[in-house]
Amino acid sequence: MPFIGKDWRSPGEAWVKTDEGWERKKNLEQLNRNIQNRLSLDSDGNADSSDSDSENSNTATSNANLQKRRDSTLWQPHFPITIKSTREVAGYNTISEAFRRLDFRNAVKDIRRFNYICKLIHLIISQNLTTLSGCATKVLFALLEEVAGQVASNLQNIHMLQAILHDLKKTMRKYYCWGRPLGSTLLWEQHLRTIERICLFASSIEIKEPKDDGSLKLTHLPAELIREILLRLCDYRDLISSGQAYDVMQALINEQHIWRRLCCFHFTRQQVRHALDTYKNKSGRPMKIDWQEVFHHLRKVFGLKEEYADCLFLCRHCRCLFWKKCSATARWMLLFSKT
Repeated sequence: MPFIGKDWRSPGEAWVKTDEGWERKKNLEQLNRNIQNRLSLDSDGNADSSDSDSENSNTATSNANLQKRRDSTLWQPHFPITIKSTREVAGYNTISEAFRRLDFRNAVKDIRRFNYICKLIHLIISQNLTTLSGCATKVLFALLEEVAGQVASNLQNIHMLQAILHDLKKTMRKYYCWGRPLGSTLLWEQHLRTIERICLFASSIEIKEPKDDGSLKLTHLPAELIREILLRLCDYRDLISSGQAYDVMQALINEQHIWRRLCCFHFTRQQVRHALDTYKNKSGRPMKIDWQEVFHHLRKVFGLKEEYADCLFLCRHCRCLFWKKCSATARWMLLFSKT
């Protein structure tokens, strides 16, 4: 027998139980329609234009594709932040709901958002793991398992996964109470099985050397092109690892130009000037500047600058979290289409 509340303003929404918890049915239906539209657009783009029968059919197909693009761009992952509590709206925000509404599990597969999501997971695990609710912890470990699967599929960013797992084990040992983490026994048994599965998955990742099929490799490139590749790297650890992998890269990394460009990228002119003044005052007389030493000195004093290709932003008008690549115009179209 259905329950009929006394409040006539109740939305009466239908909910569906998923692996990550309960989700509104209309959100899942909209997400499925968005995925289907994108898949159909990809299949239409790959099809040969010579298979069209007439001009009318081409016009109808283009109109249908335009409508699909409008539908796919109309819905963008966003999370409205509730500030005040009213009789119609409950004033609370949960991190598990934010992960679902912002579509973090599919965002892991986007190379522009992968580093940002890994950094966010790392911060939550190292600082706020013990304060999360059971549902949020379950969603977090499911997202971490998705990250491990993405790393294993493309064999990239293995060091980021290993750093997250190292801090996860360290945090778990730190907050053990009577031989286990504090909380529900059944829930943490499930979490521990998930963590063990992720660790086994990460330990089985192995980078194999590509087969020699006669195609060009990085070692066949001239030193000028390799230098340009090294100048695009913003992490000094990647530079050091590259030098250990190839002798030509090691010779290029020893050049002062690369470390000078790295200093200009991570630090401001005032910071670099302050380090140069300190470096000159050590000797008491002018001498050749070692830019690698200057960089490490600045790194220890000021830290490194972090930049991401895509990250979360907060709209001041609609109070919604959204991805940087998703335009605010699509969200406003979504709001006006409901009115």
